Parts: sequence; C-alpha cells; structure tokens
Amino acid sequence: SAVSNFRAMKYYHYRTTITIRILCAMFLWNRCATSFLARPQSYLFHSSTKCGLNRFLFDPSEVLSSNATIITELSMVPRVVLSKDDYRTIHAAKILGLRNGDTIRAGLVEQELWTDAASIQWLPEGKVKKAEPLAKSGNPPGSLQIDLHGLQSSNTNEKDDLCVSLMLALPRPLQLGRMLPMIAQMGVEHLILTGAQKVPKDYFGSHLFRKPSLLTEKLIEGLCQAGDVRLPKVWIRKNIRDFLASSELNMLFPRDEYARVVAHPQRREEENAYVCQRMASVQFPPGRPKRILIAVGPEGGWEEPDELDKFEENGFQQVTLG
Repeated sequence: SAVSNFRAMKYYHYRTTITIRILCAMFLWNRCATSFLARPQSYLFHSSTKCGLNRFLFDPSEVLSSNATIITELSMVPRVVLSKDDYRTIHAAKILGLRNGDTIRAGLVEQELWTDAASIQWLPEGKVKKAEPLAKSGNPPGSLQIDLHGLQSSNTNEKDDLCVSLMLALPRPLQLGRMLPMIAQMGVEHLILTGAQKVPKDYFGSHLFRKPSLLTEKLIEGLCQAGDVRLPKVWIRKNIRDFLASSELNMLFPRDEYARVVAHPQRREEENAYVCQRMASVQFPPGRPKRILIAVGPEGGWEEPDELDKFEENGFQQVTLG
C-alpha cells in the first residue's frame, strides 16, 4: 500500500543518513586518532598545539583584571578564580580530588593559549577551614584559584598537514546539541551550519541560535575532553544554494587547496546517475596538504537532483557507503 511504501522509504532515508554520519565520523576519527594512539600520554591534535586528554578551559574574560595584560605579554602568571558552584570547581573536587599545589592542564580558548602546568589553590569559604575537598561529600571547600603557569601560544600561522571542515545541513536542535561536542573533539576546523530543502526553517529558531553562547559552550565541552584549545570557526548559512553560488565558498575553501566532498546515498542505476565513490578514493589537489570539506545532508538526504547538481557544479565529489 501507499502507506507501507512511504514508511519503507522513510526508514531507508533514516538508515542511510545515519550510515553517512557514521562514515564521516569514521573518516574524521581515523585521520585524527593516529597520533593519539601513538602517544598515550599526550598527542599532537593540531600541529601547533600539544594536547593531553582533558583540559580546563577558560574564556579570557575570566582572567582576573589585575592580570589581564599578561595574556598578551605572557610575562606574569594569569590567574582565574572559579566560584564554589562552578561546574569546573565541582569537577576538580568531586571527580579529580585535587589538592593544593596539584597541577592541571588548562587553556584560554579565544587566545589559543595552553599549558600543562597550571597549579590550583583552594580558597575555603564560610565555616570550612581546610583547603581541600570535604571528606564525606567530596564537595569543594570554596572557590578554586588557578594560576596558569607556562602558557604557550598555538602557532595559528602554521598550516596543518590535515584539515577537516564540515558543512552540515542543520539537524534537529536536540541532535545538534549532542553533535557539537563531538565535532569539536574531532578537530574540525570550520563548521558551516546550513539549510537545505529538507531542513525545516524553524530549526534556525533553536535556543542555540537565540543564545550563541550556548553553542560555544557545547563546542568548549568537546574541547575540554579532547584537550585542545582551538574552537571550530562557525558559520551559519540558511540558504545552501546561495552559499554554493557565492564567492564566499571559494574564498573559504579554494578548489586548488581543498577536496570538496558531498555525502549522499548511492542512486539506483539510472541513465543520469551520479558517479559515486568511497571516501578512500577521494581526489585531493596535487602537491598540497590534505584538506577536505565534507558536506553532510539532512535526515532525508540532499534534494535530488537540484541540490546534488549544485554540488557537482561546484566541484564536489559524491561519496557513499553503498
């Protein structure tokens, strides 16, 4: 019946979309995990930043005003004081059980500064006298003071041998909130959140767009777990056709520097079917570092043939799992 055919088609689109998302995740992870597996204690996530698993990250505005100049001069020790109820303070006390003088990994995200030698000091409050996590509950005794010793600057002028950028058709707001930390963890350099014919317009009314700070918090959550300090650069483009036709695409991702890839399920054998290939067969610009832009569509896939034609016109190679 028509109803059963519609349900089967809907299931097929859902299954193939999930498969494509796994494909892109596998590609990103395989590219980024090599150096991680080779260095159990620390690893080079970006070529300019030495990272270790887990890092306390701060916004430059959190550095005490009396120490603000040192962010640029790096001649004094920056200091951050977190309140007792800050999630990082609670994590330091209840999960890590940090004591005075312990060192942690830390960083400043916007300035892309990092250190593996930050020291902590508990500042007891109220009736608490001991400067250590409470014995029974493990709660913090008060505020947490962090001195950012040995800050180093990430060399953002150095070109990475590998760069992965992601053009993502906007998913459901709940799914986007779950995906953002993973995108940051995988080292995505550019994230373009775009509309598509099968993306409901009201998705752009999500709380993540009404309060951009929430979107940044999700990305920072992923960076904390990955140990990196470089936030993905985020662009929001509601009209995919306008973006593909604009000069902005060529400015951000020049054809002679980036391999452009669009992920989409394989069409059935048709006279006008697109030529699909596996991710391992993607052609990169010769004589250049491997830099790639991956376009991943909505749950129902990119619109055929209109959107796929636009991608093809702009030099995107179509990849599929089958």
